[in-house]
Amino acid sequence: MPLETPARIVSELASRGYNAEREAVTRIADTRDPSVTLERALETLPDEALKLTTDHVESVVEATESTESESNTDPDPKNETSGAPTQPHPSVSTGTDAPTPTEPGTSAPPETGGSRDVDTSLRAIEVANDMTGQSTGTGEYSDFVSVFRDRYEKLATKLRGRVNHRPTDAIENMGGGSDAALIGMVSDIRSTASGHWLVELEDTNGTFPCLVMKDRPIADLVQQLLMDEVIAVEGTLADDAGILFVDSLYFPDVPRTHSPSTADRHVQAALISDVHVGSQEFMEDAWHRFTDWLHTAEAETVEYLLIAGDMVEGVGIYPEQDEELDIIDIYDQYRAFSEYLKEVPADMEIRMIPGNHDAVRLAEPQPGFDEELRDIMSAHDAQVHSNPSLVTVEGVTVLMYHGVSLDEVIAELPDEEASYEEPHKAMYQLLKKRHVAPQYGGHTRLAPEDRDYLVMEEVPDVFHTGHVHKLGWGEYHNVVALNSGCWQEQTAFQKSVNIDPDAGFAPILDLDTLDMTVRKFS
Repeated sequence: MPLETPARIVSELASRGYNAEREAVTRIADTRDPSVTLERALETLPDEALKLTTDHVESVVEATESTESESNTDPDPKNETSGAPTQPHPSVSTGTDAPTPTEPGTSAPPETGGSRDVDTSLRAIEVANDMTGQSTGTGEYSDFVSVFRDRYEKLATKLRGRVNHRPTDAIENMGGGSDAALIGMVSDIRSTASGHWLVELEDTNGTFPCLVMKDRPIADLVQQLLMDEVIAVEGTLADDAGILFVDSLYFPDVPRTHSPSTADRHVQAALISDVHVGSQEFMEDAWHRFTDWLHTAEAETVEYLLIAGDMVEGVGIYPEQDEELDIIDIYDQYRAFSEYLKEVPADMEIRMIPGNHDAVRLAEPQPGFDEELRDIMSAHDAQVHSNPSLVTVEGVTVLMYHGVSLDEVIAELPDEEASYEEPHKAMYQLLKKRHVAPQYGGHTRLAPEDRDYLVMEEVPDVFHTGHVHKLGWGEYHNVVALNSGCWQEQTAFQKSVNIDPDAGFAPILDLDTLDMTVRKFS
């Protein structure tokens, strides 16, 4: 097993039943051959010892270097060091001292964050719904038919227990005045001249018109509907059986009885998004304060870092973006982000998904990065999954979705149901619809795959998004919904569209209680 990162060294030690001082792990990682150094350190460790100390590692390194020096008859001056970093660490702001100014795009890369004295053997993490490397769509018409049929079947299954569903062709053959129920995908919504709502529902057999009278209590629910979402209705057929007068309307929804899972020990996760390295407005000082805090005793139980997309600013995302870039090459942006990620403690488990600024396709689901970007993003063995993905951390299921569809939800629904000031309420709507991006053909692009990866088949314990650069969180039917803000100050483009970002915040989630603490580093 190659041990080129501190995270892998910590993992290898944990698999053998050892802990280590963070300086010891960093010292091993800095040697020419970390695998050999680790083996020698463990071979010479006293039998009763369970922790690898810095002093012990130093003695092993010194002995190894002394032996190599004596045996080398033609030493190469370039190999006389132990491989320690030679580039200076950029100034880190602690909140009281200003950082040393640097030219745009020339900040020296931060040194690797050391490991803490953390028992990693208790960790457990699983990932589902990751379609990276599984894309099969060709963009043909038949692919779109397949993905929408899959969506319909999955969501209809969640509604069939609530209504006595009849297919559209069967309803067409029923007599006037009969009671009927239908599960369908919303294909059209329009108001009549009298102010009532006419909703066209489509199933796999056809379409059927459903009328919601404006004076019915459920009329307000029509204003929450989006095109292409799946709902169920019950009501009475007109005398000519040509239309269904709706009495009840149901969403797939999260059961009110949902009981979230929690961790068996006190452990925390930092949930962030929208770092935007490469932008002139990237908050470098706040990032340094955040990563400094992660090395403190107060943050010792923060063992996971979940990043919901937009690690970098990207290129060509919006008009005149090049005028606001600090780093103009996309690969250099990722190299810079990887250096910033090295400031995080090396023992932390890091999971990420892409966003619309990242170097992947815009259409959702978005696969994780290609091999070239994965090689660049090697800091601490961070893992990149598709957008969306289900990441289960010590029993707590976190649905990670970047959140592009929130723009459409906020634009389409009434302000009291969804707004940028309270982004978690827009997330409630997605939970209610059990789909992260139900509306097709608008701002959110859809890539047809062999199945609809955007359906919430499993109810998550936590729903984590970003994208809108606003901070907001709450609970919907016992599901924690969090939009985690950003690490980018207001850009000229954001100012032009009246977006005032919530920047420099790090929500910290207690996985054993699902309580949330938001820390400010700006």
